[in-house]
Amino acid sequence: MIDKATAIPALLRRLDNLPEGHAIDLRTYKRNRSVVIARVGPDDFELLETGFHEERFRCAGGELRRLLKLLLKREFPRSTKIRVYDLGPAGADAPVKRKTL
Repeated sequence: MIDKATAIPALLRRLDNLPEGHAIDLRTYKRNRSVVIARVGPDDFELLETGFHEERFRCAGGELRRLLKLLLKREFPRSTKIRVYDLGPAGADAPVKRKTL
C-alpha cells in the first residue's frame, strides 16, 4: 500500500521500469474500485478505469501524470492509501483472481 499524497511520483517511477506487456492494478482499501495500467508499447500505456466510471484510455508517457492525477481524484476521492498489485505479463483486460472478503 502506498500513500495517496506520494502516489503519482511513486507510480511513475514504477511504470518507468515496467516491462512491455506487463500491468499494475491500483485499488482502494475496500477493493471495490480500480485503475489498471498496462504498458502496451515502449512509451504507450493503456488505462482501464472501473468504479464510478467505466472508461478506457490510451496515452503516451508524457500525458500519464495528468491522466493519473485525474483518475486518482475521481476514483479514490476519500482514500488515503492505495493498494498496488503487480499483475505480471497481463493486459488491462486480464481477469485478476484474488480472495474475496
